[in-house]
Amino acid sequence: MGTLQSKIGFHTSRYRADGSGEETGPVGAVRRHGPAHADAVTSVAALQPDLCVSGGMDKSVAVCNWRSGAALQRFIGHEREVTKVTSAHDSKRIFSASRDRTVMMWELDRTSGPSQHFSGHGLVVTGLAVSPDASQLCTGSRDNTVCKWDTETGECLGRATISRNLVTHLCWVPGEPYVLQSSEDKTIRIWDSRELRVAHTFPAKRHIQTCCDVSRDGWYCLSGSSGCGGEGAEATLWDLRQTRSRVREYKGHSQTTTSCVFLPRGPALAPSVATSSSDSTVRVWDRDTGGRG
Repeated sequence: MGTLQSKIGFHTSRYRADGSGEETGPVGAVRRHGPAHADAVTSVAALQPDLCVSGGMDKSVAVCNWRSGAALQRFIGHEREVTKVTSAHDSKRIFSASRDRTVMMWELDRTSGPSQHFSGHGLVVTGLAVSPDASQLCTGSRDNTVCKWDTETGECLGRATISRNLVTHLCWVPGEPYVLQSSEDKTIRIWDSRELRVAHTFPAKRHIQTCCDVSRDGWYCLSGSSGCGGEGAEATLWDLRQTRSRVREYKGHSQTTTSCVFLPRGPALAPSVATSSSDSTVRVWDRDTGGRG
């Protein structure tokens, strides 16, 4: 249990208007690949064009080709489980956060260990966001702090502490000096990375905000809520422009929303978002209507 294993099955399915589905059977053999991790996978992020990076409870970071399922590279250096992974936009640098209170930077063409360490948080690191030019890194922790780092030198460029601000996730707003943050204090904050100060705080929700994401155009952000038994567990769309208001909610999960993302938009597709939940489901929503895709 807990190993990352690629099982690519080729099936066809028919979906009816009432939401039910009918699997019509396999159209090809299932390909199996060896596990990339020896324990549960805790985080995953995309690397362009065909790679993804994952972190696990086995303290390692793995790079895999998501098309073939093959594990290409494995990084070991953390003393405890990896909690978050992310990548720079140049797709050559990978960042991993851990329960050992550190963040490490890895190079895809380097196998001798991390190229940079970032140490300074007092508790588990739970948020990572890299600037568009990959020169700066923002980190968040359960120690109520957000830090800014120079990725080349490892120097801490700033530290801000807010009482009860237990960070759950960080995202850098594309093309802007702003970082979005979700928190266990039920709020979503926008940080100005230049001075590391809070530029805006959205109205607090009723439940813990577990995750967040920013649209590629930088106009909208998503947040996910904790919940149980049909109470809470919604995802919320916020406007990041001048109004900075709540746009709509996506309700349907029965337990905590654990992840939320904006999906790439095809030429003939409506803007969509996806959410995953502790209720064992992944849902795709029409971004503008709130209807299920």
